[in-house]
Amino acid sequence: MDVGDTAGRLVRPFTLTRGRTRPSRADFTLISTVTAVDPPPARAARCQPEHTRILRLCAEPVAVAELAARLDLPVSVIVILLCDLLEAGRITVRPPRPVSRIAPDLDLLQKVRDGLGRL
Repeated sequence: MDVGDTAGRLVRPFTLTRGRTRPSRADFTLISTVTAVDPPPARAARCQPEHTRILRLCAEPVAVAELAARLDLPVSVIVILLCDLLEAGRITVRPPRPVSRIAPDLDLLQKVRDGLGRL
């Protein structure tokens, strides 16, 4: 790898976000589900190529962490780009489903522990 490849990779995320380092909203976690709005709003502005790639991947619901992995970009950059798309009405975001508040069956857990101890 030459120095130009390394330098380009370090600069690119900064340029993708137009110098922004923080998201404009707090709607996104690693496991938030993002889905593209179909059809896009009539007032939708042209997107930069990365926005378009995100929209293609979001045709079906996808987690923020998976988007970052598929696009090979830092999660922080993906979140900033997702904020742009959410504010433009191009995507919807769903928070992760809450974990059940039902208390675990302690008797069952004890039996599992005992069974594992006998192995």
